Amino acid sequence: MIYKTKGTCSTSIDVELKDGVIDSVKFTGGCNGNLQGISALVKGMKPEEAISRLKGIRCGFKPTSCPDQLAHALEEMIAQ
Repeated sequence: MIYKTKGTCSTSIDVELKDGVIDSVKFTGGCNGNLQGISALVKGMKPEEAISRLKGIRCGFKPTSCPDQLAHALEEMIAQ
């Protein structure tokens, strides 16, 4: 699934789930090193666990962040 982000430097997140766990996450744009780190940390994690850890994280004065947007993407995926 490709999720179009809102309110962040990254413009989209490509997320793949396999057998109920996060298989891969690729951000387009944003802070490359940090986003590669987040992608590596959530790989193999259940979406619900990642959502509980990432949802609500803010970037500076913005009401959201790339990790928060990943949580929204995962919520959308598991709702389908």
